[in-house]
Amino acid sequence: MSAEQEKQEIMDPTDKGSGDLQIVEGPAATPMHLLQMATQQGANPETLERYMGMQERYEANEARKAYVLAMTQFRGECPIIDKTRTGHNSKYAGLAETINQVQGLLSKCGLSHSWKTNQAGPGIEVTCCVTHALGHQECTSMNAPADDSGKKNTIQAIASTVTYLERYTLFAVLGLASSDQDLDGDEPENTDTLSLDEETIINDLLDETGVDKALFLEWAKAEKVEDILATNFDKVHKELLSKQAKK
Repeated sequence: MSAEQEKQEIMDPTDKGSGDLQIVEGPAATPMHLLQMATQQGANPETLERYMGMQERYEANEARKAYVLAMTQFRGECPIIDKTRTGHNSKYAGLAETINQVQGLLSKCGLSHSWKTNQAGPGIEVTCCVTHALGHQECTSMNAPADDSGKKNTIQAIASTVTYLERYTLFAVLGLASSDQDLDGDEPENTDTLSLDEETIINDLLDETGVDKALFLEWAKAEKVEDILATNFDKVHKELLSKQAKK
């Protein structure tokens, strides 16, 4: 027996309840190895089903660990996303340009993204999912009313909101950050205030809606966007979405 092998005790897969053990010398047994042994030795269906369940859980756990490693690599190598589109007061990161900047790195890390859209009543919900090659998936959802500002027809209003939500859910699930003219790029030291992603969302909404920033911050009881309490994010985000929908 080599140094890379070990002696392992496993329950006899054909055992009917006697509790006898087999001594198996070799590499540490995986659920698939046990399933193969059980099949070869004519184990009963209940035993085979148990080992199949073990194998499914083993594969799911391995896929989850691979996803975490891939996301760690992605976030470590991903650049700050450039703001390439002009809003009311400054620039913001467009969806197409964002995808162009991250698509190659996502593929390199074995990751892919997709969106699901659901409309129930006046609200539109968009879910962005990131999936690893081994199958593990993580998702983030956001919802907002149709953007009926300007002279948009019904379809255009829905499409505008869908694009908007696709951008922000992609930023959220991937942990992306965009270059910001008003912030120095550092995450706030106070963990009770907005995260960098939340700061980006609020600043972009302020740019797109043209809301008076000073009055908004006074209403939000903060001197700067990064000073807004994390517990108030949903409230201020909803307020800005409402103003954006009325434009």
